Amino acid sequence: MTALDLSSPVAVVGTGTMGQGIAQVALVAGHLVRLYDALPGRAREAADAIGARLDRLVEKNRLSAADRDSARARLLPAGTLADLADCSLVIEAVVEELDVKQDLFRALEDIVGEDCLLATNTSSLSVTAVGGALRNPGRLVGLHFFNPAPLLPLVEVVSGYATDVTSATRAYETARAWGKTPVACADTPGFIVNRIARPFYAEAFAVYEAQGADPATIDAILRESGGFRMGAFELTDLIGQDVNESVTHSVWRSFFQDVRFTPSLAQRRLVESGRLGRKTGRGWYDYCDGTADAERAEPHTAEKHRPPAYVVAEGGLGPASELLALIREAGIQVREEEEDHGTRLVLPGEGQLALADGQTSVEFRDVVYFDLALDYRKATRIALSASQDTSAQALSEAIGLFQALGKEVSVIGDVPGMIVARTVARIVDLAHDAVAKGVATEEDIDTAMRLGVNYPLGPFEWSRRLGRSWACSLLDDLHERDPSGRYAPSLALYRHSYATGKREGAA
Repeated sequence: MTALDLSSPVAVVGTGTMGQGIAQVALVAGHLVRLYDALPGRAREAADAIGARLDRLVEKNRLSAADRDSARARLLPAGTLADLADCSLVIEAVVEELDVKQDLFRALEDIVGEDCLLATNTSSLSVTAVGGALRNPGRLVGLHFFNPAPLLPLVEVVSGYATDVTSATRAYETARAWGKTPVACADTPGFIVNRIARPFYAEAFAVYEAQGADPATIDAILRESGGFRMGAFELTDLIGQDVNESVTHSVWRSFFQDVRFTPSLAQRRLVESGRLGRKTGRGWYDYCDGTADAERAEPHTAEKHRPPAYVVAEGGLGPASELLALIREAGIQVREEEEDHGTRLVLPGEGQLALADGQTSVEFRDVVYFDLALDYRKATRIALSASQDTSAQALSEAIGLFQALGKEVSVIGDVPGMIVARTVARIVDLAHDAVAKGVATEEDIDTAMRLGVNYPLGPFEWSRRLGRSWACSLLDDLHERDPSGRYAPSLALYRHSYATGKREGAA
């Protein structure tokens, strides 16, 4: 099954921001596009708005004037649904209410031809449920574009329980022909991106609720150590706290209130107070001056401390092994000792530095934890975690060591798994669980998370880089300290970790 021929008309129902964006994508690809909206006059307004965006593309030399004129001629507002009768694909982008979508598709089924592909752009509803109202649910597929549709490349192609393979394949190939990067996905709550991205927000909020760090510090650590483009607090302010919380609640409810997807009480209070982010002038941060560069609180950054003269490396530091070369380059002596299970640095005052592992500093004598980094050489900030019992000398030497490597240092509370490490571990776990349950392939999940939410690495890329048992071990330790089930590794991750260990241990 191949993509729709360019001679095939495409219709978009619903002319809000997303509907207009999808229509523009199909139009620029070369299709005749019909726009329909239930509100009189809205389709014409949407066509004019799309035309204006095409003008801007010409001004930026991204589209020729001839192609713009041709596209405008192919864009036709529709007065009634009946005007869509000859379309080969109809994509709806109407309000996220199941009965509204079902009523629309029932009406369309009586209008379009039997070979017309029907697609829903829903981001939170079940594609299976939407198609369940149809006489022929096999022709309905999910085509979940990301906003703004003309710019973001990812499209999740979602197969409902009754979706025909031919329908899903045609939708997939059509999205690819339109210049998008499609990924195939089963009909599961949140699909790929909104399911696997939940820990990025949830763990940041959990650290804040536990008073481990303030939003500005958590965001800075996620960006400057984790390599994420934006921190969780600034990103949800951009998305809208109400929108982000609504998606979280939808996924949580759809998974029968699975504790792994539990919403944040702190975010609930923010929404209740009307502080929805940039669009209301206040969210986690203050935007009351009305600009995108509203001043934010500065992240906690430690004052200057003297670096230690030397460190003793016990083991190779695992995923943080590149730190040893950085320490030597900074002129600090590294004394190496063989340890079968050692993955720590011992400081001159006998304090110890260890990579976040899901345990807490208070459990040990003078252990200072440091957080995971995407790239320790390129990271500009490192987080340290210590307890109230950690000696001042141990913490001072730890701070001084990382400052000598050219890093800003943020000291947070005694948070097990810290910030980046626990976030990445949970994302990796949900990704393995999704593959085991047939949601999507490893490759498609990595692609979706990189393109859909701009993660620096896909979950399986992280897993391969960190060691395939790393996430399971960290989550095991976290689960021991918080036995609610939130951090319990999935069976899929356990199996993956155990099988890997057996292979690595074989002679």
